[in-house]
Amino acid sequence: MERIVIKVGSNVLTTAKGKLDITRLSALVDQIAWLKEHRYEVILVSSGAVACGRSELKVEYALDSVEQRQLYSAIGQVKLINHYYDLFREYGIHIGQVLTMKENFEEGEQYDNQRACMEVMLDNGVIPVVNENDTVCVTELMFTDNDELSGLIAKMMGAKTLVLLSNIDGIYTDNPSDPASEVIRHVHPDDNIEQYIQTSKSSAGRGGMESKYHTAQSVAAEGIRVIIANGNRDNILPDVLTCPEKIVHTEFSPAE
Repeated sequence: MERIVIKVGSNVLTTAKGKLDITRLSALVDQIAWLKEHRYEVILVSSGAVACGRSELKVEYALDSVEQRQLYSAIGQVKLINHYYDLFREYGIHIGQVLTMKENFEEGEQYDNQRACMEVMLDNGVIPVVNENDTVCVTELMFTDNDELSGLIAKMMGAKTLVLLSNIDGIYTDNPSDPASEVIRHVHPDDNIEQYIQTSKSSAGRGGMESKYHTAQSVAAEGIRVIIANGNRDNILPDVLTCPEKIVHTEFSPAE
């Protein structure tokens, strides 16, 4: 079994209007089910709770940013995990929800308990679906974004590969909208591509390519391969894992 961590962000899971894209969610579940059948052990780090909650409830008065995040994530996480439950159940695959916080990655009992929980889930064929506990993680308690979270999960669980799904094909040599810009296909441990990193972020998520780059650097330095690919492409997960030479993406080679 090859253990992989797959991170899918809000920019992949939401429509242009900010609502959850059920068609895309269903397609990703189909792909993960295929990976399970082909002896991949999958941990899924999924955004999308706030988008789910925002489309579910109309509030009668103004909320500040923290209140919005807490309210919409509390409502939306239930809806999101129910979608995953129903879709994976069609394949007879069990899932389990893991909501975590930054302090759980500090060395000690919480770290050990969290790792043990996910190990016993994987041992029994259960896919951990991981997200930040947005109801209590605010300001300094927050992860930078789910890119950072997925990197910490990959290290903690000894994954062989981390896949970061974005809404573009990878890291470009210039603005992705520029026809002359090209995707950087391979990044080796000694490569410095800082000058190519775009600092803009999508409207749906907290991260961006800068965050993915720093996460990829950190995780690859620990000996884990990192792939940045376009989650909106059909069949992206099986393709990028089994025939990567045919798929445009950015891959960070692991350090020895």
